[in-house]
Amino acid sequence: MAAIKRILMIVPVPVPAFALPGFVSQIPHELIRPDIAIDFVGCRNGANLIDSPYEQALADTWVLEAGARAQEQGYAAVCINSMSDSGLAALRSRLTIPVVGPGRSSFFLAADLGKKFSVLTMWKRWHSLYEKLALETGLGSRLVSIRDIDVRPDTAELLAGKEDIVFAKLKAEARKAIDEDGADVLILGSTTMHQSATWLASQVEVPVLNPGLVAFKQCEMLIDLGLAQSKSTYFAPETAKDDLLDPVASLFP
Repeated sequence: MAAIKRILMIVPVPVPAFALPGFVSQIPHELIRPDIAIDFVGCRNGANLIDSPYEQALADTWVLEAGARAQEQGYAAVCINSMSDSGLAALRSRLTIPVVGPGRSSFFLAADLGKKFSVLTMWKRWHSLYEKLALETGLGSRLVSIRDIDVRPDTAELLAGKEDIVFAKLKAEARKAIDEDGADVLILGSTTMHQSATWLASQVEVPVLNPGLVAFKQCEMLIDLGLAQSKSTYFAPETAKDDLLDPVASLFP
């Protein structure tokens, strides 16, 4: 029997225990191999909705705290469960196991599957996340639009109970992205939107990328291929000071 490979999936905000299954459900059981185990965790503290540069900085710090010791804890890879890719560069620097983010993974896959792509998201406050990704990936010319449905996200309930309203708005914005903006691939702008992925894909004629699932599958691929981020780009620190992260929770009582 093959050894179990564990993937640490970090949600970059604190998640109530009752809400964690909502995030876990974004990975269909039939797509989980018997040799892979996934541990979903929320950050111990920090950001709420990653709604601003201030909260982006908090999320970076708390994701680093959550994942800094993943390698010594026996994980084969770390996946950040947010299109914000919070803490990605820091963890890639700290660890030699693969560290993957849905933002970069989804942008590069979208650029491979079509010529132009759009991001469909919840609200305007998240636009800067995708603009940053476009700059970092060099794919700004391929990102033809960011369209939002002007609905405040909910990291506890996700889309539960709001399907009728949210799904209709997503379809309307998807049509505009395809018909008016020329998108031939669509990316859901948040892992909190995963409940809409299958439905929306059935309503449009172009691929719809579910970012959390894309990143998870990239983790599996990197594990299988024995590949990880280049240390010629993500230099390891000369001295790791993980102990400085231990009391960070006490800074925000």
